[in-house]
Amino acid sequence: MNNRSPQTETVSRVRRVFGCAAMIASVLLIAQLATAQTFSFTPGGPDAKVGALSQPASPGTIETETADDFVLQQTTIINKATIEGLLPADTDLTKIKDVEVEIYHVFPLDSAPASGHVPSRTNSPSDVEIGTATRDGSSGTLKFSATVENASFSVDHTVVNGLNNVLTGAPGVAQEEVEITITFTSPIILSADNYFFRPEVLVTGGDFFYLSASRPIVPPGNAFVGDRQAWIRNSTISPDWLRIGTDIIADGDTFNMVFSLGGEKVPNAGKPGTVNCKGKTVSALSEQFGTLDNAIAALGFSSVTALQDSVSLYCGR
Repeated sequence: MNNRSPQTETVSRVRRVFGCAAMIASVLLIAQLATAQTFSFTPGGPDAKVGALSQPASPGTIETETADDFVLQQTTIINKATIEGLLPADTDLTKIKDVEVEIYHVFPLDSAPASGHVPSRTNSPSDVEIGTATRDGSSGTLKFSATVENASFSVDHTVVNGLNNVLTGAPGVAQEEVEITITFTSPIILSADNYFFRPEVLVTGGDFFYLSASRPIVPPGNAFVGDRQAWIRNSTISPDWLRIGTDIIADGDTFNMVFSLGGEKVPNAGKPGTVNCKGKTVSALSEQFGTLDNAIAALGFSSVTALQDSVSLYCGR
């Protein structure tokens, strides 16, 4: 016998309706998030061949930059990265004081005509970085953490600043291998194109040797057509660059560098420079992730304003 009152039946029905609605909403959210298109790229792990300086200027040292290329097939929001390099043996990881990342176009974009002071600029990074894509721990636009991968990892060669700060090949070393994980608290939005990724690491009392990876790219690296070799420069030759494997270590090898990038593709983003770029890109993100709040949470933006500001920079407006 059913002794429940009409009021109780009504409450029960309402609860069932709300329960079904919540379930449907959850399913729809999962379906929306499933449409997100994850981006990841790496040339692969260390090949034990080269450690190249990549660090900012500090007392007693000059800025030295090492860069390697990647390609984007669609507009992409990059919100994380990793790099691997060598530190002096037994270095306390708290001595890693800063990490900076810059992104470059390919020469001759963002560049003056070739100076003729280096053997070649074909397929090099451009003279200057993409200003809107620079991220730095000291400015709060990225966070980083480091882990020791190997207490002693050997490379055959190093690239250092020699006499009169001339970039030169030097004997290999066996040092502490570290992986640095980077989170972009202000994610980087880039349109489809070819780019160079340039990290610098500031270490108190020591140098950071950025590790090379195999070229051509082999699994588990992500091979792509047109892979360019790694380049290096210091403040003495800037804005020019030198090829690590052709101009400095001339043993027949060319090199990539060890890094990874992660984020999300945005296939329906607006085109930079067009009037509707910002509105179209924001709408694309909202549709792709279900809501703008979902996009903010998934991509790592701090707020709606932060996302909109980044989209404005991407759009050039």
